[in-house]
Amino acid sequence: MMELVHTGAIEALFVMGSNPIVSNPNATLVEEALEKVPFLAVADMFLSETARLADVVLPVSSYIENTGTLTNLEGRVLLREAVTPPPGNCRHDWEILRELAAALGKGKYFDYTSAEEIFNELRIASKGGIADYYGITYDRLRREEGVYWPCPAEDEEGAGRIFEERFAHADGRAVFTAEESEMVKERLSKEYPLMLTNGRVLSHYLTGVQTRLSPGLASRQVENFVEIHPDTARHYMIKEQSWVRITSRYGEFQVRCRFNEQIRKDTLFVPMHWGGVQNVNRATRGELDPFCKMPGFKTTAVRIEMSY
Repeated sequence: MMELVHTGAIEALFVMGSNPIVSNPNATLVEEALEKVPFLAVADMFLSETARLADVVLPVSSYIENTGTLTNLEGRVLLREAVTPPPGNCRHDWEILRELAAALGKGKYFDYTSAEEIFNELRIASKGGIADYYGITYDRLRREEGVYWPCPAEDEEGAGRIFEERFAHADGRAVFTAEESEMVKERLSKEYPLMLTNGRVLSHYLTGVQTRLSPGLASRQVENFVEIHPDTARHYMIKEQSWVRITSRYGEFQVRCRFNEQIRKDTLFVPMHWGGVQNVNRATRGELDPFCKMPGFKTTAVRIEMSY
């Protein structure tokens, strides 16, 4: 999509709760695309790096202001009720989408007045299917403080564990497939001799828009860094805690250096929670795996040098 925005094929973009300038691969191209798109609207709780480029920013409610349900990893559906009204002109996500649909002449498909009405539509749409929510209601969630899913009827407890006795195939058996990856792994070379992988640290969340505003969390990790094996650092004349530049075929960024004897000598690790010159995704390759459509966040060939 961002390539289409960059070429001008997409002239308007509406971003909800996302910060693609930091989270997307080839972030420099993404930033260039969003800077020149004729119209950009962003709905978010915070003024993210992406929201700063928007023509219109729509403030949205947070989880403590917005009633809704959550299906957790154990299959338990929980009701999360708002405890305070949204401040100022903040709207719920579903309210924004409802008003946008009305403006586009499709209001009859989004004529909700509450999150509970939206959940009831999910109940009806999933009835009889494998992912059946029909037996779960807001009243029941309030009484029982959570119901296991799938749950086809209001008088049933809910499965809690799907496929315990059989899988969703005629013979009841699972189907295993083997897929050969068609994504070409970047080769290390004399120009780019190290493999860059990115990931997360405990004190920050996603692109850091929320956690970098928390003094308690930000103080645990105030800036981005690269982890490098001490032997690799010595080979490239890198000093610990020095400011370094990491460059790939796609771009570059600058971070603080940190030694780690546990990391592979041919690998660099950089967290993904910072934007600007510290944004690791300025150097991340943009190709997507043809099967799962994930970017090559873990497989970018780079070089490292001191940044004087």
